[in-house]
Amino acid sequence: MRLKELRKKRNITQLKLALDLNMNQNTISRYENGEREADYATLILLADYFGVSIDYLLERTDDPTFKK
Repeated sequence: MRLKELRKKRNITQLKLALDLNMNQNTISRYENGEREADYATLILLADYFGVSIDYLLERTDDPTFKK
């Protein structure tokens, strides 16, 4: 998942992202390290937050606005 890349590009800490999304910082860390997978609702939340497609977030495309 491109979560860490997107977060760092925008100079957002894990804690700020977690607070903005009403999540736990540990959960963000686990997503970034591949220790945990996000559910559908969380993927939508993350994609909307960063303004990218879910396919981009999941590295299925290099186009952040990819729409099929």
